[in-house]
Amino acid sequence: MEDNKLFSEFPPVSTEKWEEVIIKDLKGADYEKKLVWKTLEGFKVKPYYRAEDLEKLEYLDSNPGEAPYVRGKQEASNTWDIRQDIKADNIADANATAVDAVKRGATALGLCTCRVETLADMQALLKGINPEVTHINFTCGKDMLSVLKLFVEAVKAAGYDPKKVQGSCNCDPYSHALLHGSYRNGEEAAYEEAKALILYAEEQLPAMRVLTVNGRHIHNAGSNIVQELGYTLSAANDIMAHLTERGLSTDQVARNMVFCFATGSNYFMEIAKIRAARLLWSKVVEQYNPQCECSKKVFIHATSSLWNKSIYDPYVNMLRTTTETMSAAIAGADSITTVPFDTAYKKSDDFGYRIGRNQQLLLKEESYMDKIVDPAAGSYYIENLTDSIARYAWDEFLKVEELGGFAKAIAEGYVQAEVERIAAQRDMDIATRKTTILGTNQYPNLNERMSDQIEASGCCCKKCDAESQTIKPLRQYRGAEAFERLRLATEKSGRRPKVFLLTYGNLAMRKARSGFATNFFGVAGYEIIDNPGFASAAEGVEAALKANADVVVMCSNDDEYAEIAKEVCDGLKGKVKRIVLAGYPKEMVDTYKGYGVDEFIHVKSNALELLTRFQHDLNVTE
Repeated sequence: MEDNKLFSEFPPVSTEKWEEVIIKDLKGADYEKKLVWKTLEGFKVKPYYRAEDLEKLEYLDSNPGEAPYVRGKQEASNTWDIRQDIKADNIADANATAVDAVKRGATALGLCTCRVETLADMQALLKGINPEVTHINFTCGKDMLSVLKLFVEAVKAAGYDPKKVQGSCNCDPYSHALLHGSYRNGEEAAYEEAKALILYAEEQLPAMRVLTVNGRHIHNAGSNIVQELGYTLSAANDIMAHLTERGLSTDQVARNMVFCFATGSNYFMEIAKIRAARLLWSKVVEQYNPQCECSKKVFIHATSSLWNKSIYDPYVNMLRTTTETMSAAIAGADSITTVPFDTAYKKSDDFGYRIGRNQQLLLKEESYMDKIVDPAAGSYYIENLTDSIARYAWDEFLKVEELGGFAKAIAEGYVQAEVERIAAQRDMDIATRKTTILGTNQYPNLNERMSDQIEASGCCCKKCDAESQTIKPLRQYRGAEAFERLRLATEKSGRRPKVFLLTYGNLAMRKARSGFATNFFGVAGYEIIDNPGFASAAEGVEAALKANADVVVMCSNDDEYAEIAKEVCDGLKGKVKRIVLAGYPKEMVDTYKGYGVDEFIHVKSNALELLTRFQHDLNVTE
């Protein structure tokens, strides 16, 4: 063809030639350390991928809607449910919020039924909502079978057909045990409840899915992506095994299954996670010999991560939820909840709900993400991430199976210990600021106050039973909490320690280190007193004392510290609480300590540990 002449002008470049150029440009630097990313999940990500990296991937020949469903279940579009999960103090408020959400673009609702006890309560909750059009998802409730019976009664009384109603129930045999330390009524009762729900729904609500496997609880305990997927898969397999042993068919159980994942800020990895989930679940279900091919198609609900949300600089949460929602949409999630950006510190209100809905509406109506099925298909990078996550998650799945399944693994504490191990690693990365939480452990808004904006929140249920714990619960927390406690303590103490930046010498270095010190102490809410630079140590000391500083930080380059450190320490010892040096001139550390320097702050510092010590030394308590 004529076009081939153009391409003949540009002969292909082999991987070997690319590598030669890269190694030359590295100028002796270690290739692995510089360019290969070792993920938290334990596998390596190369700096680039080529067509040859796809040759080993078996599923690439499949189309959307074909097994193993990596490319999604849909063939003609990528539409998803815009779901709004509602928390309210009473049924009337929940209904008002739900009606408004549907009016403004939500196509699915997440409703708590803990306060629903009668038919009148259910009717009040659903007033003004057409369940044949809006998908109804019951997110919590102690007796889901009673809830469904009231729901069916209310649907029929309103003149709708229950068989046309779609949605789900958050019936998860293991969630209560993982969150509270025990099964609600025992493990056997959990399986019996799940079986009863399936049989009832099969008769009355055939389009609803009544089982949910909550990978989000594992995610929000600080797990990595491989753990979230591997343990979710294991929990789902355990449910399948227990329910088929009790007489249900593979198809009955699989058709009722929902995987609920939390999507975090690791954009491409989250896309790959959802694609890998479909691949692995289809392989698991295949082993149970389903009669219907549709049983291999898992329904995936994605909700925004809570683990990475922050109280300080909360509008950054909007950026986080936007990328999280994009990851879920591109990966082909069936329904998505975008949590309100301020959910970390207050009850959701109209503004927070509206922003969450509109983020999805923009992705649909203006970015057309619902038009293209699996836009990530064929991406050398994402396809290889999908494969790596699938392989490593499968390894986690097999480890749990060797222990006897998910129920036994959580009873022995294996899953909890593994998640805690990774969570501790993530906490350390935040403490040392290897991982940045914008506005919290880096680049704080120095004038922001949040202590008076925090509202009490928690379970919207009337009562949460406190059973004796027989299983170690998974701690649900946010990565930002430790730094937030420091800053909130400063706010509530009624005093802001003054940090005086004694800048001297080389302009570039003093500015760089004063900026570093501003960030370092700013995350604890301290008052920062910056300066344009002093001509001498004596001038800096005089200004620091005049400012009544609690902490003085020397900011200069390593060579010039030798000129001023002794004089600064002599002038400030006993007159300020702490003398600090920005940087770590290794050969001179002991000498400077001898002069009177109390601390050194630098990029490898454990900021959380040091600031906690400062809080104690400066007597900053709530």
